[in-house]
Amino acid sequence: MTLRGRLTAAFLVVVLGPVLLGAFFVASIVTAVDRSRSTERLGVAASTVRTSIDALCQQLRATADAVALTADPSGAADQLVGRGLAAAVLITDVTGRVTYASPGAPSTPWRDCTGPAAASSGPVRALAARVDLRDRAGTLLGTVAAAQLVDPAFVARLAAVTGVAVTLLDGGASAARFTHTTESREVRDAVLAAASTVDNERVTETSEGRYVRRIGPSTGQPLPLVLSVPSERPPGLHATLAGVVGLAGLLAVLTAWRLARVTTRPLMELAGAVDRVAHGDLTARVPVRSRDELGRLAAAFNRMTRETGSYVAALTSSRDQLRGHLAVLGDTLASTHDLQRILRVILHSAIAATGARAGAVLLVEAGGVLVAQCTEGLDGRWPEVAADGTQTLRVPVGVGVVGAVAATGEPQRGRMEPTEVPVGEPRCRTYVAVPFATPGGGATATPAGPIGGVGPVGSFGPIGGAAGGSAPAEEAGAPAAALGVLALYDRLGADEFDDDDLVTLRTFAGHAAVAVDNVRVHEEAQRLSLTDPLTGLWNYRYLRESIRREVERASRFGRMLSVLALDLDRFKDVNDTYGHAAGDTVLAEFARRMRGEIREVDLAFRQGGEEFVLLLPETDSRGAAIVAERLGAAVRETPIAVEAYAGPIVVTVSVGIAVYPDHGSTGRDVLEAADDALYAAKAAGRDTYRVAELCPDVPTREIPVPAGAVSPPDGLPRAGQPVQVIREPGGHARSEPAVGVPESPPVGPAHARPEPANDPAASAADEALAGPDAARPGSGGGASSGPHPPRQSRGR
Repeated sequence: MTLRGRLTAAFLVVVLGPVLLGAFFVASIVTAVDRSRSTERLGVAASTVRTSIDALCQQLRATADAVALTADPSGAADQLVGRGLAAAVLITDVTGRVTYASPGAPSTPWRDCTGPAAASSGPVRALAARVDLRDRAGTLLGTVAAAQLVDPAFVARLAAVTGVAVTLLDGGASAARFTHTTESREVRDAVLAAASTVDNERVTETSEGRYVRRIGPSTGQPLPLVLSVPSERPPGLHATLAGVVGLAGLLAVLTAWRLARVTTRPLMELAGAVDRVAHGDLTARVPVRSRDELGRLAAAFNRMTRETGSYVAALTSSRDQLRGHLAVLGDTLASTHDLQRILRVILHSAIAATGARAGAVLLVEAGGVLVAQCTEGLDGRWPEVAADGTQTLRVPVGVGVVGAVAATGEPQRGRMEPTEVPVGEPRCRTYVAVPFATPGGGATATPAGPIGGVGPVGSFGPIGGAAGGSAPAEEAGAPAAALGVLALYDRLGADEFDDDDLVTLRTFAGHAAVAVDNVRVHEEAQRLSLTDPLTGLWNYRYLRESIRREVERASRFGRMLSVLALDLDRFKDVNDTYGHAAGDTVLAEFARRMRGEIREVDLAFRQGGEEFVLLLPETDSRGAAIVAERLGAAVRETPIAVEAYAGPIVVTVSVGIAVYPDHGSTGRDVLEAADDALYAAKAAGRDTYRVAELCPDVPTREIPVPAGAVSPPDGLPRAGQPVQVIREPGGHARSEPAVGVPESPPVGPAHARPEPANDPAASAADEALAGPDAARPGSGGGASSGPHPPRQSRGR
């Protein structure tokens, strides 16, 4: 729709709207007044009808009483009928037999004045009042009924008294049939049809413009009547209103077309000039025909085209330079995951594009501190230098300019006086700072800790570490948490950075966010390739790398490494009985409990199916046995609850233990030894652990590790008596005090099982529970670090 058409339509709406509303208001008011007056007339007529019929019934009742009280009822009846007080009198005995009837009496039954008991007995021929006939002693002799004919004359009298048209229905059963009426033939059918749709004396209107009300039969008014009055609305009211509206509409259309043409002509000229500019003709001009708003618009357009020509020349000169920077930036983003290199290219490109003298890219690190990842041109701008000579831009979030930008998520630009430089930020005259977040708009999890930890299911950090905790979810409508800030200082050739610089800097900040997100996605993809999606534990691929690394570390430092192979007993029965979904729940819960029983330095893996592996650095077979006992108890003593099942699922675990270098010289050998010990535990009845058999002729020496009997309040270990346990070929061991260490009473691990002194039965039971290696002297010495340092962080 063209602008001229829209203006015409708007004018018509403004003009015709009140006209239409006025016509509708007038028609509604006239109709409402007419209906109100007609309803009032029908109400008065209904009251008059009730009054007239009630008076007639009282007259008939008095006539019947007069006949019943005389000694000669027949003579009295003839006399009263002759005087016109009743049309007929009927006397019956107690058996209902007629003993007297006036000559010419209408056929019975007659409609009783007392109510509509015989409403469905046929057409109403007469209206009667009945009284009992008794003798002097009060004995009932029969009844006397005095009647009045209900004929067209009676209906006409009611119409004359009420001033409305009256129709007597046929028995009152339906309004489709009538007995007598004063309605004309033209409106009779419409009145009867309208009367058949109403009840309870409500008022309705016919298509011919008559108002209808139906009354009776009811108590005190036994006749079924329909009353109607003609409408008092002026004839042709709606046609007159329609003509007025049509004439007003025609005048409004003509006026609107003229005004729209005058208004849109300058706009059409302006549109033509804009089209020429869009095709590259910056010499297009618009004639200024008036001094109104359209004239000012034309003058502003002419001025805009002149200034646009100068802007185009400047933009053309800087386009090639910007293309070069973007090409370098694109190549860098596509060719490397080196975050420092990417951020340096982004910063250099932003400085070149805006003409700034210096700048920095800062990222939010743990603790809510913005730390500069790369800077340019900040030499000599530092307010102070650290004691070690380093110059690192570190600003707490919410402090200073860049801190406020990171906290609020809103960019800032302006001028800074030398006395107003925030603490920790470089000196400058002008600045502009823009925050950037992940491309999705959400907060990004902080980097995780170092390699070696196992975090909770589904909350891992980047490769090699457990999750350090993800940022809280953004509240609805809240700004996204900033990843960092891109800040530039001191623009060349201008006093302050303008809005164009702010838009340009937003673009480069978006590239910085993409770069950070890409690097973290790359790290997350690497992490996912090394973790099991169901349990959150490391997978078999990372197990091979980790056991090789841990064996090399143990060999380099002369330490021990325990490997535990775990398998859930009869796990196939769980899947077959409860389904694989319940089996997955059991595996995930077992992984959670296993993480709760190991240290931060321990590594947990899911080897496949229901098989798991634990690597316990600096732990001997005794410490590994304690871990195995604790894992077995953690699973056995608390059945696993599975949703949608009535009771919990009871599972147990079998554990095989092998120690480097006692049971192998390579990671593969130790893992195979632990697997053999696992089969031995299965063969021993399951829900237990076994220690692998020692390799023959493998001399080993345990490095003494001090251990305190009880963890002190500060959580730091205390030294006990260091002991050197020397293993000799054949599995024999002997303990020697460490050279240069004062001797003191030996103290074992705080959670080690007590050794029975003189109870052979207890000793035998202990040896059976601990496995083949439990009886060796070196299995319980203080050299084991065990899985029991103070629990301080995730995985507990």
